[in-house]
Amino acid sequence: MIRWIWVFLDRPAQHFDDCARFWSAVTDTRLSPPRGANDEFRTLLPDPALFAAASVKMQAVTGLGGVHIDIDVDDIPAAVRTGLDLGAQLVANHPDYAVLRSPCGQNFCFTPCGRTARTPAPAVRTPDGTLSRLDQVCLDVGPADHEIETRFWTSLTGWTCLPGERPEFARLRAGKQLPAQLLLQRLDENRPASAHVDLATNDIEATALWHEKLGATVLQRHEHWIVLSDPSGTPYCVTDRDPNDR
Repeated sequence: MIRWIWVFLDRPAQHFDDCARFWSAVTDTRLSPPRGANDEFRTLLPDPALFAAASVKMQAVTGLGGVHIDIDVDDIPAAVRTGLDLGAQLVANHPDYAVLRSPCGQNFCFTPCGRTARTPAPAVRTPDGTLSRLDQVCLDVGPADHEIETRFWTSLTGWTCLPGERPEFARLRAGKQLPAQLLLQRLDENRPASAHVDLATNDIEATALWHEKLGATVLQRHEHWIVLSDPSGTPYCVTDRDPNDR
């Protein structure tokens, strides 16, 4: 059973500090002290007055970076066996966590769960009053792999798979409050699976403008979402979903 989801923003080391400041600002969080052998990890910490648990972490990496999720579970060896039975590959097995790769190439981790109940952070109110919340990881999958990945993630999570408003999307929704849900997007071209984050907002134009002022760049505009890149050039989206809908 999935106890908690961590959204991991993996960002190139040369842009990490700029990205950490950017994502701390857009999520209205403070940065934890750096940790790790090379100070490569930071956690985005909500205001303690909210009584909400952290759910976003950052890691400085070599290469282009990207996004992955950590899944808190009660029994990591059992979760690994389930993942392997469903077609995942074991990348690394550490004493206190395991790294796997989905059948079509998306890395993820199983991590130990905490023993206390946790509450996701509420939506962030921007300076102009707009609400937004980082609440979704979108798995970008080629057309040849979309059915395989959808079946894998549905079985692995045990979440409900719902059709999106557009045929290229499938949504996975948990039966309990978690800080992030999953969206699978069928791409137009075949390539290894990857991921980006989505923020729900009640005003995509206002949110995009605020992000631009903080260092983001608008890449594409669509009717219901805007694609931007953060200070490292890594894409993400702001979408017109309800930021208060958990």
